[in-house]
Amino acid sequence: MNNKKWYLQGIKDGTPIALGYFAVGFTLGIAAKAMGMGPAQSGLMSFLMHASAGEFAVLTVIADNAGFIAMAFTMLIINMRYFLMSCSLSQKIPSDTSLLKRLLLSYFVTDEIFGISASVKGELNPYYPYGAATVASPGWVLGTILGAAAGNILPPSLSSAFSVAIYGMFLAVVIPASKQDRTIAVVVTASMAASAAFSFLPYFKEISAGTQIIILTIVIASAAAIINPVKNDRISRETKKDADKLSAAEENEVSK
Repeated sequence: MNNKKWYLQGIKDGTPIALGYFAVGFTLGIAAKAMGMGPAQSGLMSFLMHASAGEFAVLTVIADNAGFIAMAFTMLIINMRYFLMSCSLSQKIPSDTSLLKRLLLSYFVTDEIFGISASVKGELNPYYPYGAATVASPGWVLGTILGAAAGNILPPSLSSAFSVAIYGMFLAVVIPASKQDRTIAVVVTASMAASAAFSFLPYFKEISAGTQIIILTIVIASAAAIINPVKNDRISRETKKDADKLSAAEENEVSK
């Protein structure tokens, strides 16, 4: 597919993410309003960060009257997983991708956009995550702004219900990929079990959520890469298969 088709496909796949982001962003906006932030400040925070866990952590730090150093360190730890995601995508995009395109891609890397981008078979066209970000980012920012504008008008029970949408997005990302690849299914299951264990085991449960994600990502991803590495010839076969499908589709269009 050319850049335009990849971009439109990204918009299509990113629309459900945008809807989920809007709901979660609305809850974040309500929390930001409670901390004394206005709609413009809340929207700017979401646009600059694009990280739900990081932004909720920011509000917690603000509520505790902590300093800028504590806030910066907290953000570094919680958002460090995006370094790993960006490094992973950098190995999947074409090697001749310009620095500007790489920086733009890294700016919009989120858990969900990374999930759909990583599930693309073969080489990743940067215009695919660009398309997803085109709808997902405005959904997140707009949800935050409207949530801050609504303030505490909504009852607490309804506000909490919005946060459930984020889990639906994760399921929509991991379930199809798990059905297609048994290794992914094992990794997802192991990640869920280990994450649950970290919430109950002594010492481990004292570790912050962001640090837990970093530890589990490194350990489980490394184990999966060692046990079942992805061979270059496998990637080549997948890329060739996609190209053959595209050629067949184009031939059908011509014959029509």
